[in-house]
Amino acid sequence: MGWILVLLVVAGCLALLYRRARWYEWDGALALLWVAWFAGWPASRVAETIVLVAGVSVLVALQYPPLRRGWASARLFHWFRDNLPPVSRTEREALEAGTVWWEGELFSGAPRWGRLLDFPRPRLSEEDLAFLNGPVEELCRLVDDWEVTHERLDLPPEVWNHIREQRLWGMIIPRRYGGLELSAQVHSQAVMKIATRSITAAVTVMVPNSLGPAELLIRYGTEAQKEHYLPRLARGEEVPCFALTGPRAGSDASAIPDTGVICRGSHGGRDDVLGIRLNWEKRYITLGPVATVLGLAFHLYDPDGLLGGSEDLGITLALIPVSTPGIEIGRRHMPLNVPFQNGPNRGRDVFIPLDWVIGGREGVGEGWRMLMECLAAGRAISLPALSTGAGKLASRATGAYARIREQFHRPIGTFEGVQEALARIAGYAYQCDAARTLTAAAVDQGQQPAVASAIVKYSLTERMRRIVNHAMDIQGGAGICLGPRNFLGRVYQALPIAITVEGANILTRSMIVFGQGAIRCHPFVRGELEAAQDPDTDAGLRRFDRLLWSHVAFTLANAVRSLVLGLSGGRGTRVPAKGPAARYLQQLTRWSAAFALVSDLSMLALGGSLKRREMLSGRLADCLSNLYLASACVKRYHDQEYPAEDLPLLRWSCERAIADIQNALSGVLDNHPLRPLAVLMRLLVFPLGRRLGGPGDALDREVAGLLMRPSATRNRLTAGIHIPVAPDQRLAQIEDALARVVAAEPVERRLRALVREGRLEAAPADTLARRALEQGFIDAAAGQILAAAEAARLAVIEVDDFPPDFGLGTHDPGIRTELEVHHGQR
Repeated sequence: MGWILVLLVVAGCLALLYRRARWYEWDGALALLWVAWFAGWPASRVAETIVLVAGVSVLVALQYPPLRRGWASARLFHWFRDNLPPVSRTEREALEAGTVWWEGELFSGAPRWGRLLDFPRPRLSEEDLAFLNGPVEELCRLVDDWEVTHERLDLPPEVWNHIREQRLWGMIIPRRYGGLELSAQVHSQAVMKIATRSITAAVTVMVPNSLGPAELLIRYGTEAQKEHYLPRLARGEEVPCFALTGPRAGSDASAIPDTGVICRGSHGGRDDVLGIRLNWEKRYITLGPVATVLGLAFHLYDPDGLLGGSEDLGITLALIPVSTPGIEIGRRHMPLNVPFQNGPNRGRDVFIPLDWVIGGREGVGEGWRMLMECLAAGRAISLPALSTGAGKLASRATGAYARIREQFHRPIGTFEGVQEALARIAGYAYQCDAARTLTAAAVDQGQQPAVASAIVKYSLTERMRRIVNHAMDIQGGAGICLGPRNFLGRVYQALPIAITVEGANILTRSMIVFGQGAIRCHPFVRGELEAAQDPDTDAGLRRFDRLLWSHVAFTLANAVRSLVLGLSGGRGTRVPAKGPAARYLQQLTRWSAAFALVSDLSMLALGGSLKRREMLSGRLADCLSNLYLASACVKRYHDQEYPAEDLPLLRWSCERAIADIQNALSGVLDNHPLRPLAVLMRLLVFPLGRRLGGPGDALDREVAGLLMRPSATRNRLTAGIHIPVAPDQRLAQIEDALARVVAAEPVERRLRALVREGRLEAAPADTLARRALEQGFIDAAAGQILAAAEAARLAVIEVDDFPPDFGLGTHDPGIRTELEVHHGQR
């Protein structure tokens, strides 16, 4: 009887921890325990009394705040306060920027899936569709990417004019200032579509609608600044750029060396104007060479106390016409043969009036906060859209190419090595589009998801790199020979650009996704830090005490949940989805608990040193990122009302993400510096070992097949890209060839059967078709289908070639090239 009671007690405690019971539930459980003990334990009244007093004492100590604080919390509070590293103003503003959304649920260990699945699904209005199918589609038709990247090294004048006339730089500007005031979803769709036609055009359109003067003015500008600049920006009368990055600061933008000094000077014919004298040097500034107005970030000082405050006023932003004396601007960088306008600028003793500061005098010293808050939304839209566009283009075009191109008398897409690459292209593209759509929807619902935006920027640009690399492998020689026919080459060259801008991915992964995410998304850590820094020690202690013990209960609960869900594989968890999607939510619940536990214990054990252990924090970032991506995939499948034909894409995407979570957590535990703690965490996280291997070969083959023939699934996966109709356009040729090759399949199967039966002699396709027609095995209509398919196939596999000087006019006809000498000798 005694052992049974002990087991019941242990089971009861585990159950209470698993369901995160409140204190009164623990009190009730203790009362039941005492009754059971009294009724069934053959012990003396003394023993019963000792057990009762011990249990009540522990609960009273934990539940009575003054006793609890004196017993433990105060000591921990003062230790924490003394050992907490100082938090600078820029660090604090970065942590406070934006909002916490679904990523906070993933950090909880018990995500409320109903909250995600009930989140409003994105919808495009008739007006939205008219914009995407009108001005955006027309821009795509106007752009010839080979002309842009090889001949002009710039967009042609008609494209620049179209961008201005259609107010494509005013997508985020309110209508009352002449802008389009589009939703984040439409903004994202527009950038994605343009990116499938020209990366140069996409960057040119997206940057003024991302972090830049327009967004900064909308959020923080004075009414006079808004009235003056926003209509001109919307109409394209002003070309904006924003200068943040410099040679010495780089990714550490908070250490901006560019300076401004409050002083008096001459401006607009007036002397003794209160203003700022600026000196700066910037580089990598998109639209800088053609800009008419320059947004500038600099560190502002007031040595003479002209504003009446401290000398160091902090990072400040200003909007400056490039015609202002002292500004040098106009030179260009060449970003890897993707020639969007990008270049350096500098200023020497540039004097500006104080009211050119964004926000006026109230904006002085507020620049870093402004940047952090705007960057959260910018990261959520532009680069995720560009990355998704590349994934969709590769899925549609390379999938079709794998069906059209033949080797060894069969489509290359039937080879399993190619199928493996195709499956990754399709699966990663599905992840990208799901995450892009979900995050843009969050922005439209008023969120400024700082951590989620970093997740999609990092994760989607990395998946873009994988997708395009796999596509290049399949394209082979057609992928590496640049020319008008090559739809992939410039995308491949642009990969490092997307990886680098808006925060290099190496730093985004470890320092933002997990570094900031661990503080922003954790339900208690940020509050504990603020309590420890509270100048009112008593108030800080009371708040710290409350958070600390909630945190302890949270960690214990996740330990139990991780163990139980690890043993069951998440089974038994109630989730609001249905079918296979429900199973994936159960698994994600398990991994959310495991991630929360490992993060918590690692932060507790390693403290501030975890920030410097970027390999560990990077793996934890991968866990959080894949939790987010898999959540987005289930949300997409749910919003599309569970299309059965898309199930292979959902399965591949979720199984890949979940396996990556498992591997990342295992990597954390393999390399954790505190080995006893790592052993304990492994027992709790992997009680049955590592059992997940990711998508299997059969699923790879199924997913690859979705890309190689027209279908509703293929259309949904690649929806929103630009598909040209002109017959000289490469993607149009591929689409036409795929339709013709698929139409010819029944006839080709008939011919192959005749060859196997020995009724026709094996021969090349055109010869075989001619012989079959001559011998009456097929009729003239079938022969025409075969001929059309073969002609379309040959047109698609053709690659560009050029004269010896590549048509640049550099070859002197009087000088024989090495190639001509070689041919002459032959």
